[in-house]
Formats: sequence, C-alpha cells, structure tokens
Amino acid sequence: RGAGRGRTALALTAAAAALALGLAAAAAEWNRWSEASRLVTPHPAPPAVPPGSTGPLASPTYFWGTYRPHVYFGMKTRSPRAVVTGLMWLQHGGNLRHTSEQNDGVSRYGWLMHDGENFGVQEIRDEGLVMRTEFVKQPGGDHGGDWSWRVTAKMEGKGPAPLLSLFFYVATDGQGTLRPVLENGTRLAAVAGTAEELGEFTVTFLPPTGEGGEGPKYASYNFLAAGVPGLHRLTDLVRQSLRESSVFSPPGRPRRRFFGVSSTGGLPGEPPRGQLLLHQVTLEPPAVLEVTLESGSAAGARRGRLAGPALSAALARHAAIFEQRFEDTFGLGARGVSLPQRRFAQAALSEMLGGIGFFHGRSLLRSERQEEPVPGAESMLFTAVPSRSCFPRGFLWDEGFHLLLLGRWDPALARDILAHWLDLLNADGWIPREQILGDEARARVPPEFVLQHSETANPPTLLLALERLLPNAPLPYLRRLFPRLHAWFEWLNRTQAGPEPFTFRWRGRDTDHERFLNPKTLASGLDDYPRASHPSMQERHLDLRCWMALGARVLAALAERLGEPLALYRDMAGALSDNNLLDRLHWAPELRTFADFGNHSTAVALRWHQPAPVPGRPPPAPQLRREVREAPRPQFVGALGYVSLFPLLLQLLQADSPRLPALLGSMRNERQLWTPFGLRSLARDSPWYLRRNTEHDPPYWRGSIWVNINFLALRALHGYAQAAGPHRERAAELYRELRHNLVANVFRQYEATGFLWEHYRDSDGAGQGCHPFAGWSALVVLAMAEDY
Repeated sequence: RGAGRGRTALALTAAAAALALGLAAAAAEWNRWSEASRLVTPHPAPPAVPPGSTGPLASPTYFWGTYRPHVYFGMKTRSPRAVVTGLMWLQHGGNLRHTSEQNDGVSRYGWLMHDGENFGVQEIRDEGLVMRTEFVKQPGGDHGGDWSWRVTAKMEGKGPAPLLSLFFYVATDGQGTLRPVLENGTRLAAVAGTAEELGEFTVTFLPPTGEGGEGPKYASYNFLAAGVPGLHRLTDLVRQSLRESSVFSPPGRPRRRFFGVSSTGGLPGEPPRGQLLLHQVTLEPPAVLEVTLESGSAAGARRGRLAGPALSAALARHAAIFEQRFEDTFGLGARGVSLPQRRFAQAALSEMLGGIGFFHGRSLLRSERQEEPVPGAESMLFTAVPSRSCFPRGFLWDEGFHLLLLGRWDPALARDILAHWLDLLNADGWIPREQILGDEARARVPPEFVLQHSETANPPTLLLALERLLPNAPLPYLRRLFPRLHAWFEWLNRTQAGPEPFTFRWRGRDTDHERFLNPKTLASGLDDYPRASHPSMQERHLDLRCWMALGARVLAALAERLGEPLALYRDMAGALSDNNLLDRLHWAPELRTFADFGNHSTAVALRWHQPAPVPGRPPPAPQLRREVREAPRPQFVGALGYVSLFPLLLQLLQADSPRLPALLGSMRNERQLWTPFGLRSLARDSPWYLRRNTEHDPPYWRGSIWVNINFLALRALHGYAQAAGPHRERAAELYRELRHNLVANVFRQYEATGFLWEHYRDSDGAGQGCHPFAGWSALVVLAMAEDY
C-alpha cells in the first residue's frame, strides 16, 4: 500500500506539473494573442478628428488639395478611395516624368506660392523646359466646389523646340466611375464622373493656346482608357502604352514621329481596381493649357467657367492676398529683409504647404514577442511630408517641427494635422514612427523600412507644437486631444523607462553590434549619432529624458487649462527639470558636458575581416566588421554634439546654471560645434566625426548641420538672452551670430540649387541628402522672422 501511495503521489505530481505547464503555455499563448490584438486595435478614446469633419460640407476649403506630394503636380480629395488627378510629361528623346524622384535629372522644382487652401504656383525646370503649374479653387455646392489648372510650358534659350507631350489624367481607386467625352473620336475633350464624395463632376481639357493668350496652338492628341491595378502603377501603365507610331504634322511643317499612348486594357496579370482616363497633348512649346473641374452641385452658383481671363484674374487676386498675408504673418518686409530673401521664405513655406498629403491604408506592424508581422488598423492621415522626392509619407518626429511653422501660418490647419496623428494611437498608446499608408506610399519605401516595431518610440515633438498652439486652441478640441495625449505619454513613460527613476532609454537600437561602428538608435531620430558602444539595459539617454521633461511640462499646462488633475504631470516636470538631479545623472565632469551613460568603449574601429572559406564554394567576400580593442565599461559617452546640448535646447537649464558657460563655449568652439553655416551635429574633435558606420552607411548625424536642431538652439539662445542671469549677453551674442550664419547659408544654397536640403555640409555649407526637403528645413522662415 505504501508503494501504491507513492506511485499515486508521483502520478498526481506529474499530472499537476503537466497541468501547470499546460496552463503556462496557455497563458503565454493568451498573452501573445492579447498583445497582437492590442497592437492592431485603435485606442478606445473618442477620435480627435470628429467623424465627417474632413468632408466637403464640414471642411470645403480643405476638401480638394495637392494632397499627392510624391507627384510633380496632382490633386485629390481627403477621401479614403479618392478620385485622383495628375500631370505627366515627356520631352521626346527624354524620360517620362510623373513622380518626383531624387535623381531623375529635373534640375529645379518647387512651389513658389501656396496658401494651403485655395491656390498655388509651382515652377519646374527640366532639361531646358520651364513649366509653370498653377491651380485655383472656387467654392460652391456640396462637394468641395470647382478648381482650374493652368500649365505654361516654354523652352529656355533659342533653337528649335523639341516635341513635348503633356498627359493629364483622372483615375479612380476602387470607387467611382469615369466616362470619356470624345471630340472627333480622337480627342478626349472631357471626363464625366461620379463618386460618393464628389457627386457628379466634369473634368474638361481645353485646347492649348499660345503663350500670352495668343490664339489656338497646333497639337496632336491621343487618349488612353485603361483599368488600373492600383494608383502606384500609373506610371508603369502609361509607359507601357507608349508607341512610336503617332505623327505630329503641323501645316506646312515637316512631319515628326512621337510616342503616343494607345489603349492596352491594363497591365498583364494584374486585375484592375479602378479606371484611368488620360488626355495626351503633343505640341511645340511655348504653349498654355488649362483644365477645369466643375462640380455638379455647384452649377447653380457658378457665374462662368474659371478659365482664360477669369482664371488669370483669380490667380492674380490670390497671389496678392498671399503676399499680404505672408507679410502680416511674418513681417519680413517690415524687418528690412531683401526681396530675394522674402521670395525665398515664401517658397520655403509654400513647399511645405504643397507637401501636405492625405493618406489612407494600413501600416505593417510587428511586436517584439511575435515573429510574423500583421497589418494594422485601417487609418487615414493628413500630414506634411519631409521630402516630396525621398520621404513622401508621414514621420512622427518630423511632424512636430513642421507644425511649428504651419501653426504660425494657419493654426486651424496645424490643429487638424495634430489631431490626425493622435488618432493613430493603438490600444497601448503607441504611434508608429513612420506612416506608410496605401500602395502609393509603400511603393516609395525601401523594404527594410516598411515594418514598424511596437517597442520603437520617437521624440514627442508634437508636444513642442502643441505648446505653441495651446493658448488659442478651442477647449472642445483640447478635450478631444487630452485622453490620447495622456495615453501616448504614459506609453512613453512605461516602455522607454531607464534603469533608475527619472532616467530613460531608447528601445530598438541595432542588434548586430559587430556590423556597426556604433549601433544606430533610429528611435531617437538622430539615427547614427554615437551612443554607448555596447547597447545594454543600463543606458541612460539624455535627449529622451529632456523630451520627457518637455512632455510633462506641456501636459501639466494642458491639464490645468482643462481643469483636469495635473499633480502627476507637474511633479514629473519638476523632477525632470531639477538641475541637481540632471547633474547627477548626466553631467560628465571629465568631459565638461552633459552626456549619455552606458556600457561603452572608445577603442572601437571597423576592420576588414575575411570569413572562413566554405568547401566547394567560391571564396567569400571580405566584410567590414567592428573590432573592440578595449573592453567596454559603464561610463559617460564622450560624444560632444547635439545630444549634449539638449538641456539647453529644450531650456531645462536655469538661466543662472553653472553649466551654461561650458555648453555655450562648446557651441562657439570651431574645433567642436561652431561653423560659419550653423552648428554641426558632432564635434570636429570627436573620434566619430564624419566616420562611416558601415561600409555602405555614410555619416549622417556625425558632423552635418541640421536646421531643426539649429532652430531649437536659436529658440533657446533667444530665451536665455531675454532672461535675467549672468549669461544673457553671451547668449545674445551667440544668437545673433548663429542666426545670421544659418539663414545666410540656407538662402545661399537655395539660390545656387533651387532647393532646401535635408542637411548641410559643415566644411562649406553645401546642401546634402534629400532635396527638396521643405520639412523642418523650412523652419528657417521662423528664424528669419525671429518667431520662436
């Protein structure tokens, strides 16, 4: 019996163990399912963008817009399945132009005037061709009113003009129908359409005229009607349909063959999702072409077609209103700013306004506890993009800087964009840092950047913008935002917490440590800025701590305005702004600056490594791998640069802080951060200065001059120059010099190249990286106006 009892006990123990394992496995599976569910579930708070508020009745002036920033010229509505319109062109003997590409050879392009609502003027220069694209909107009816385009094309220099084809198109994306209206069976005179958000509408293609309103211009016409597998395939569809079988034969002139579109039915093997109707006009410049969209519901209020002299008058009226509004807003003329610099500032603002897009789709998300990515919730986003050529999509930390300028020009527009971003929160309070919504957006993103990781944060710069918008924002708007801002800030506070109280650590640093000279920290926005050489859980990141201090301060002010409990935010803001605590956690006496802390070695270098051969295979190529000559240890990271300045940049240091002289000295030291063109991102005497991070990874935040951080520096110096304290005169002196250097260089590079640039070379001020980059580089306008 004793043995039986023993066997029974063992069996019960085994059963209990099995049950426990089963319960643990079930719990783990439940946790995985729960996390996956929360990852793709929208936050339960009421939406920050009220339902219907982006529609034509609630927001008619913002319904139609140039919301396709990735194309040179095109318009759409703020609708999930919008009808889209656009322009392509082809100089015969050259390349088909449609989407703005970084290296496509178009020498200059950008908006010269754009008010964000009613009109815009853009100039494009392409291999001797000068094109001016203009649009103006006219309110009326229930579907966003009418609009008209004018495209003026001429050639620079003398000599025979090459043949030019302009392709005007209307396309649907799964909703709406289009019907061609043909003239003489060959010319697409108009498109009659209907869509849920637009009702009935007509797009009319007027015959071309000579420049300056001269009479009709001889042209050849082709049209294309085809099924579209997706808007991202429009260029391919048109390119595939081109045949060199059309003939241009003006009276009394030699006949010339050219590439004309011919109906193909679509792209082989790709079922159509929508329709495309395209009108090709082939002619010799100079010429003027006009296109009108007339809404069926606006017919009763329409006084006549907005074309010809009526269009010229409308454009002139809107241009005059824009110039006066620009002066009233920024006061550059009253400050004595020269006319060329005022034109530059207008173009910088206009390019940002013309770079606002409306996107719809699902992000591709991945949880750190799941292997397989999942599509996120269906979302829409109204946002300014950093760059029409490189980054025509939404970036979380860029947007806060964009809104500083947009909020000055049009506070209601900025509030709308901010609300759209907060509606992207998932159930945990996370916002993916890149928003890649829809096929057109995804087609422009390298595959390695499509996936968004749920542990990865981004600086909460939206709160930087909200701080400026807060005093004049309507209370109902702020009440809609508050629960979402609270959830987002709590997510940051919870998931990016550091190793001890009031410290913070960016998650998601690169994991292949041997591949990088210094593993990147994409979450910080400062990508390859040097951090601790060996990522660990013990890191303390200075910039993130400062962002959290700013966030707590703004949320405390918001809670106070709304009458919400504010003690939590006020206390956290006080602790994170405590200069003594900041000193203890981040002041490095041996470096005489503020710094990150982590497991770090300064003795690291990239060395060529020959992998071991594999029998029967060709010898492997050499690889550049990291070599660590001295073991890492917990210490401050000696990388003097932008991160070191964050307590100053976000004005956390008191005006009489004994640390200010050291930071001001580093800023003005030419061996460290000072250049004649702005503050460089990493000190010239740093071991990582201008060092490549991998064989194929050139320096990015390791010496270049970035306008957004220089703007924060100007803003802070301006503040310290106004505050009573022993360093105000030094701050004022640096402010004047830095402002002059930055503005003069960005303007000089624009005059030389026609573009704002992503960043600027510290040795000669030359523009680098992406262009046009009228994202945060357009903050130069606020610097010119001294509006902080």
